[in-house]
Amino acid sequence: MSLESDLVCKPLSWHGRRAFLLQNDLIRLVTLTGGGHIVELQFRHGRGRSAMNPLWVPPWKTIEPYRYRERTQAKAYGLTSTGKMLSGVAGHNLCLDYFGGPSTEEVCQGLSIHGEAPSLRWQKLGLRANRREASLELGVRLPAARLYFRRRVKMRRGESVVYIRESVENEAKVDHLFHWTQHVTLGPPFLDRRHSRVFISGTRCRTAAGGYEGKELLDSARDFSWPEAPGRRGKPIDLRQPFVQAGRGFVVTVLLDPSRGNGYVAALNAKERLLVGYSFSRKDFPWTAVWEENKARTEVPCKRRHAVSNSDRHRFPSDDGRRLRTGPCLIRLTFPWCPPAAAAV
Repeated sequence: MSLESDLVCKPLSWHGRRAFLLQNDLIRLVTLTGGGHIVELQFRHGRGRSAMNPLWVPPWKTIEPYRYRERTQAKAYGLTSTGKMLSGVAGHNLCLDYFGGPSTEEVCQGLSIHGEAPSLRWQKLGLRANRREASLELGVRLPAARLYFRRRVKMRRGESVVYIRESVENEAKVDHLFHWTQHVTLGPPFLDRRHSRVFISGTRCRTAAGGYEGKELLDSARDFSWPEAPGRRGKPIDLRQPFVQAGRGFVVTVLLDPSRGNGYVAALNAKERLLVGYSFSRKDFPWTAVWEENKARTEVPCKRRHAVSNSDRHRFPSDDGRRLRTGPCLIRLTFPWCPPAAAAV
């Protein structure tokens, strides 16, 4: 194989959906145009390393989310408020310009959970592959939010690293307060109770105030220090170990270590000798949230069929959702904003 053929950036089909492949001599990445989800990140086969994909792939058949229609597809994916996004979700999902569910009025306008970005069709802005690196740039315009988002993904020869740079441009004539969250979901077979552990540069934490729809693993609205969380029955739960109890779930907010310039979220499968991790500026994302769903939810399309662990990178405390508080949560409160005709990176 020639050096040129090792570095690849090209369109392909992923489970019947439009996608792009980015590849060097060690690793490959697949990202969808429907919602912009990064759905595969793995070592290439035949390289002497585990080729397992750590990113979660849903047990249900996904579609292009911009083709979702409630009248014909609510039975499979749920109503517009959640089903539009869930119809196409997988792996690494971008939440923009809000995190969490839409209001009743927003649902009437066709909006779904976690903002417009994960439900729209992204456009190719550029791709290239040469002897040194391969790169892909995608963009998406959010018509309701009047934001324009760009993501550039790059990999270099000889590195098992992906470099991601993102920007948001405000196309309105007024300041825009918004949520910008990296919603990264890992799942089996990579995540496994016996062989896997999760690592975060976390400090102070808080469990979700609302529990987990009556199926919470942890006590609600409790402060603690990472990783020992207060269990529902009084027994501490080590959050580094996934999937402690089937039929339960939890959400916790984690303040990343203020003494570090960069934060990190990583997961290890010791049996596969495989580790995946994100390193990012803590100034950009001072929070992370850990969400675990372990076959607890019964509504479509979940139907108690999947176990996932999600580590979100937030610019705000995740338990606050879209509410503005009058005081800080765990000392720090951060909301990103973008002035008119300007870009945030």
